[in-house]
Amino acid sequence: MSIALNSPNTAVIVTGGASGIGLASARALAQAGRAVALWDINGDKASAAAAALKAEFGVEAIGVCVDLSNADALAGALQTTRAALARIGGLVHAAGVVDTGSLEGVTLAVWEAGINTHLRPLILLVQALLPDFKANPGSAVVGIASINATLGNHVNPVYSAAKGGMLAMVRSLADRLGMDGVRINCVSPGQIVTPMLQPAIDYLPKGTFEKRILLGRMGQPEEVGRVVRFLLSDEASYITASEIVVDGGNISSQRM
Repeated sequence: MSIALNSPNTAVIVTGGASGIGLASARALAQAGRAVALWDINGDKASAAAAALKAEFGVEAIGVCVDLSNADALAGALQTTRAALARIGGLVHAAGVVDTGSLEGVTLAVWEAGINTHLRPLILLVQALLPDFKANPGSAVVGIASINATLGNHVNPVYSAAKGGMLAMVRSLADRLGMDGVRINCVSPGQIVTPMLQPAIDYLPKGTFEKRILLGRMGQPEEVGRVVRFLLSDEASYITASEIVVDGGNISSQRM
């Protein structure tokens, strides 16, 4: 009996779905025939991306405008998604913001933006979606963390703290969700060429990131998206509470 990457064939919510790793994850899922809801603060961009996925792959896809840092906005986004897509059985939390001001740049607003975008929505959405997941065997969740959860980086302490918190939260949620047969894991990307990283790529001398990466190059969003698709499929049916690092060999590198 073969197991395809589109099994289970349930819909998946992808936060930050209009660009970067979120869009690459949604595309990988749509390519496997799974319906997707692209949640993004840029509603027009999310709707356009959803329409493109629907046209290319023939799957149901919608764009939903939502500011994840506003906890009160989640219920409306869920209502819109449930009305449009039947049988929600997956969540990818890829939305994010990044601080670049080091210790001196930390303010209450910067802290709240980071924590309330990366960390708080994950637990609130898992809580709200648990009835959907319980009703759909094979349901799974993937949080997009970062190698910054492990590596020290003075530039973005709030981002790093939020991603480290995500790893701990996922381990805790895995214990609870396992009681209902629901899996949850993290993917920790390294240096991936996304709109979020592009300003740093443009600013730093050429080759700055590559010199520490064992594969000698930065990653592409679709290389992360394929791992996300795997973790949401039945092929990963015995993987939970895990972190999969997708960094081309950055964390383990001792290159100078």
